[in-house]
Amino acid sequence: MITNQPFQVVKLLSSALLFSTAMAVHAAEPAVPEGYVSIYNGKGFENWMLLSKDGKPETAIQVFSPGENGEIHVYQNFQDGFQLDQKIDDTHAMMVSKKSYSRYSLKFEYKWGPKRLNNFGQWQYDAGLYYHMIDQKIWPAGLEFQIRYEHLNQTNYTGELWDLGVSFTWEQCPDGCFILPGKGGTVLTNKKWDHPAAADAVVHGLVGQWNQCELIVMGGHYTIHKVNGKVVNHATALSKDTGPIAFQAETAEIFYRNIRIKEFQADLPAEPFLKSDP
Repeated sequence: MITNQPFQVVKLLSSALLFSTAMAVHAAEPAVPEGYVSIYNGKGFENWMLLSKDGKPETAIQVFSPGENGEIHVYQNFQDGFQLDQKIDDTHAMMVSKKSYSRYSLKFEYKWGPKRLNNFGQWQYDAGLYYHMIDQKIWPAGLEFQIRYEHLNQTNYTGELWDLGVSFTWEQCPDGCFILPGKGGTVLTNKKWDHPAAADAVVHGLVGQWNQCELIVMGGHYTIHKVNGKVVNHATALSKDTGPIAFQAETAEIFYRNIRIKEFQADLPAEPFLKSDP
């Protein structure tokens, strides 16, 4: 018995070390908020369709790759400068949900990588989240939660709401940006294309930090965009009330992670969602 004690001690210590390491790894993983489910499993794209502008499945598979720690790594398999400003956009791509959604809160995170591709000179660091999609071409009709950063003058465009064939009502402040209802803005119902986010939105550009985004949609009643906890855009009376969602790959390397959704069975009032997080 005495001769076996060192072995037993080492065995116990090894087990304790493995257990504590596993617990540390588990603790480092962000908890899924109550009521939300992950719609990307960190390993593959079973819940998604991958599409590329050239129509070739093999291209789309090269654009979207499972990254480290459950991330989605966009343009991992391409060199910096690939087809840069050559007016060739074959590797524009989308990962489109196989399911359509109507009433939900969708949370996700993104950060930029250093690679620049395609028509970067025109749009700089550009990607986006499509929703209430009408078709599945590149680029589709629907609505877009813009993800974009212009490094030349350090201007943020993330949180912009793009009208891509879906009409809505939106309120604009004097400088042209979004303003909350009841704050003295001008009500617009026919403004086309981009609807700028709140001017004081705080976004991490090229510093390697993750941005937290939330899209809240209640059918055709309203949509709300949040970036890093702040309400940055809002529209009502949407002309479309359901559709797939899709993450975009366009001009630069980007990472997505923690894509989680919480669906609602009935319409909820917008007021609680129109408050920025503490």
